[in-house]
Amino acid sequence: MGKSYVRQPIVSVLGHVDHGKTTLLDYIRGSTVALREAGAITQHIGATEVPIDVIKEMCGELLKGKDFTLPGLLFIDTPGHHAFTTLRRRGGSIADIAILIVDINEGFKPQTYESLMILKQYKTPFVVAVNKIDTITGWRKEKGILPERLKKQSELARSIFEEKIYDIIGTLSEHGFSSDLYSNIKDFTRNVAIVPISAKTGEGVPELLMILVGLAQRFLEKHLTIEKGPAKGTVLEVKEERGLGTTIDVIIYSGTLRATDTIAVGTRNEPVITKIKALLKPKPLDEIRDPRERFENVEEVHAACGIKISAPNLEDVIPGSPLRVVTPENKDKIIEEIKEQTELHIELDEEGAVAKADTIGSLEAIVKEAKSRNIKIRKAEVGNVSKRDIIEASATKDPLQRVILAFNVKILPEAEEEMKNHDVEVIREDVIYTLMERYEEWVYKKREEIERAKREAIPRPGMIKFLPGYVFRVSKPAIIGVRVLAGRIKPGMKLIKEDGKVVGTIKSIQSEKKSLSEAIQGQEVAISIEGPTVGRQIKEEDILYTDLPEGVVRKLKEMKDLTYDEREVLNKIIEIKRKTVDRFWGL
Repeated sequence: MGKSYVRQPIVSVLGHVDHGKTTLLDYIRGSTVALREAGAITQHIGATEVPIDVIKEMCGELLKGKDFTLPGLLFIDTPGHHAFTTLRRRGGSIADIAILIVDINEGFKPQTYESLMILKQYKTPFVVAVNKIDTITGWRKEKGILPERLKKQSELARSIFEEKIYDIIGTLSEHGFSSDLYSNIKDFTRNVAIVPISAKTGEGVPELLMILVGLAQRFLEKHLTIEKGPAKGTVLEVKEERGLGTTIDVIIYSGTLRATDTIAVGTRNEPVITKIKALLKPKPLDEIRDPRERFENVEEVHAACGIKISAPNLEDVIPGSPLRVVTPENKDKIIEEIKEQTELHIELDEEGAVAKADTIGSLEAIVKEAKSRNIKIRKAEVGNVSKRDIIEASATKDPLQRVILAFNVKILPEAEEEMKNHDVEVIREDVIYTLMERYEEWVYKKREEIERAKREAIPRPGMIKFLPGYVFRVSKPAIIGVRVLAGRIKPGMKLIKEDGKVVGTIKSIQSEKKSLSEAIQGQEVAISIEGPTVGRQIKEEDILYTDLPEGVVRKLKEMKDLTYDEREVLNKIIEIKRKTVDRFWGL
């Protein structure tokens, strides 16, 4: 105990779907199969270990004569932001360094922006691998390092390449990162290195590995020096395995884990303490004869590594929770530590939306991103959208806050049922960036809808003409045919004449035996009016106006969306009122 050693850095690969995360890892794995003698790479659970001798061999001249204390690189090969946000520890990600992969043709896409946002949040150093350079028109694969290869390209290929790289540098700059092609960088602490590669042909991959190893050796060595002691890890996935029951895939980032250890792991409630039944590693690819025996039992593993653990009572473990080795002496301390790490360390608002996500890390990333966009979140939980979430979201007074942001989770059937009874919006996405954009769009549309409803609730000015020859009933109620000359009329509106006298209230509006909720300019309809008698209070050819309260008129004067004719009628109504009620009416 107490002795320290340098472990390999944990490298996470992030980027948009189809930009080449898996292809890059496959290329590194595939090309190292040929180098088995050099120190074969090892398959871990959720990770691939590439020893330093293999990297040196792949890099050839690039690393000639250089010495490293690093034993190699451990690539997290569950590619993507999901693994990155899951594999967290208090204060950051367990990835020591990351590769952000960008397709040279497509540039930054929603998941690229999201990856960048998460790297920023976790303060993880990263390198940008610009992939698919082999698809540039006229590009030829040449030998040598980037500046030498660029010189040998045609003018067209070079100019396309430079333009695309310039765009990527610009986008990174907009997000607060200074970057350049790795070959132009003097100070790697201030600038993000851009390494052009083709994951398909392998061009540039040795340079990428060289940069990763160089950065890790120079800037991360003190973080990678760890004490020999009990293991610390993070749960990547909880999985059902045939013949084994519920297992957990864990990335160990510190210490040693033994098959005889008792471990504590985080759940939604109290941490679970359980005795390991088996530590399982995938068998090397060339040894899998029988698919039922995909794993081999090992006695112990050392950081950094990925391992599958079979043990009782793992059903409630949540991805992203910490794993610790428990002894009788440290049990209480460990339980507190796990509880503290499994709790959400985010500030919630009194009002706001509800956030649901698949892991604690995702939830933290969502709330942080929401805060940066001034989006309020009042409740944040790991798990699927439940009936209770719908009921809680619907209870808020503000219709703009009856919304659930659901990241990488399902809507449970009972919640779907409950949604039919409530005006609650559930926005589901598996890209945080897109989730936020869709939420902002929804708020914008909802706000417009509310404004429109408010505007529609305000009575509009209207002017109608009693059409000669269209008396259907003389009184109680009077039913007559009218043409709407301007504006609109609705049931419930009072009507006045030019002399300001109220003639009655519109009870209903009909056209071709159908009831209408309103009639607008140009329509000819039958209306029933409670109050007047035809021939006394109203006569054929009469012009009638809607009687508007003074407060409504003030609001209408400020409204931008009144038509020219509606404004004319409004002014006429004001004129009538000023003659008959008060000369300052409506001011």
